[in-house]
Amino acid sequence: MFVKIKRFSIAAAFAALAFAAAPAYAGECPADKVGVDVTQPGPSAPERVTDTVISSVDLANYNIPGRQLRLRRLVIEPGGVVPWHSHMDRPANIYVLKGQVTEYRSTCADPILHREGEVVAEQGATSHWWRNNSRRQTILLSADILPPQN
Repeated sequence: MFVKIKRFSIAAAFAALAFAAAPAYAGECPADKVGVDVTQPGPSAPERVTDTVISSVDLANYNIPGRQLRLRRLVIEPGGVVPWHSHMDRPANIYVLKGQVTEYRSTCADPILHREGEVVAEQGATSHWWRNNSRRQTILLSADILPPQN
């Protein structure tokens, strides 16, 4: 009898998992919420955010003239905003060093929560803005490639 109960419990657990909706990966847009320009542009000015350039590398030394690789530290206070911007000409990787931040992305109908330890790749047709909706300070590290200067 014990074996039957154990098998039933395992089978029931697998059945429940099979019928459950597939969860979105942490920090990703759920597949049924992806689209083009499904979120309107957000704030156009930074609020309660400190943006410090830590270092930069001239990529002309690596046969990529006119571009720089830049590393920044962004400290976003509660309620703070990183304004609406595009990544068409400026690919970036963002690492959430401390806290959490909500992203409002042009290609996702729902806000996306990014937690401490996550990395977000920003590139191509992505336009977005970020807001610290928590009660604690959020710290991001941003590595981006700046577009050529006009």
